[in-house]
Amino acid sequence: MLQGFKNYIMKGNVVDMAVGVVIGVAFGNVVNALVKDIATPLIGAFGGTPDFSGMTFTINNSKFMIGDFINSLISFLIISAVIYFAVVMPMNKVMEKIKSGKSEDPTEKSCPECLSLIPIKARRCKFCSAVIGK
Repeated sequence: MLQGFKNYIMKGNVVDMAVGVVIGVAFGNVVNALVKDIATPLIGAFGGTPDFSGMTFTINNSKFMIGDFINSLISFLIISAVIYFAVVMPMNKVMEKIKSGKSEDPTEKSCPECLSLIPIKARRCKFCSAVIGK
């Protein structure tokens, strides 16, 4: 039972996923600091509110921390934009190239005698001189 668990944990995809989660959390912390320490004061400089985290409103003695929500929303938008522009768009372009590359007509074929690659329109192999049928 423990051997199976050890094999599962040592698989590459589990380790890769763990590394991705750790890097993702670290990246999230960097973005949260960026929002809290740079973006929010910049927005506050133009809008008049220097820090969103202190924004609250009260209904029936219940205090709603709307500022923390706004900071989290800005962090989410920044993280989403970075993931989209740095990961999703490049991967879509790579996938398009892969798909478009496979749909092209072949330019070479194999010689039936020597198995060398020759131009698709060739009627005789340039390596073994075998006559290639249509």
